[in-house]
Amino acid sequence: MIPSPFTYKRATSADEALELAAEYGEDAKFLAGGHSLLPLMKLRLAAPEVLIDLGGIRDLSYIRDEGDHISIGALTRHHDVQHSDVLRAELPLLAHAAGQVGDPQIRHRGTIGGSVAHADPASDLPAVLLALGAVFIARGPQATREIPATEFFQSLFETSLEPGDLLTEIRIPKPARAGWAFEKFTQRAIDWAIVGVAVQGHQVALVNMGSVPLRATAVERALAAGDSPAAAAAHAAEGTSAPADIRATTPYREHLARVLTRRALEKIQ
Repeated sequence: MIPSPFTYKRATSADEALELAAEYGEDAKFLAGGHSLLPLMKLRLAAPEVLIDLGGIRDLSYIRDEGDHISIGALTRHHDVQHSDVLRAELPLLAHAAGQVGDPQIRHRGTIGGSVAHADPASDLPAVLLALGAVFIARGPQATREIPATEFFQSLFETSLEPGDLLTEIRIPKPARAGWAFEKFTQRAIDWAIVGVAVQGHQVALVNMGSVPLRATAVERALAAGDSPAAAAAHAAEGTSAPADIRATTPYREHLARVLTRRALEKIQ
């Protein structure tokens, strides 16, 4: 439970963070709240030679109403997302789901950008942002890119961020449909979801049903065709590749996906 030796660098601006990343290359890793990366380092599943601490970058923590969308700085903490009046009014799904992440200690330290960049398919917020149609803004050595959530998550712990890229902002369009719901099943309240479901209107995303957060496209097609919540939810496991582990078998996760999707859809009727 002791990480490999590493060099620690603390950035005070996004520009400085990018300069440090360019200097140390693939040996470096950005550190935000630390609740995703540090456990992997303690297990030696991750062993960066250089840690670039982003905690001192204050200008990447904000929530702004931009008219047709909401912009959220990547270093905004889960606690601030949960309690934002702007998000409660415009994106209540996101505010609610942020309040379900871990426990108060984790929510006061963990950041929304860290959760996204870590790309754990068992994490709540990546799937929520997928359901909301978010776009991720990444600054790199050469340019700034806008990456849709549908293209961002590539595989387990892998994203479309290039070496040296820094996730700086999340932009979320204001939903056209008002109905929303979030359901997840855990062994304990602070645990990762065994399965979770995020619904915004007719957009449905699944937590921990594959190597990346997934849109439940079969459910969405059924809803668009006018199916009832129960009939649409019956398709929730289609196109998924749910893992099997000590917490659940694949068939059990598939069953949970159908049950939780039905509950979520019935809430917004």
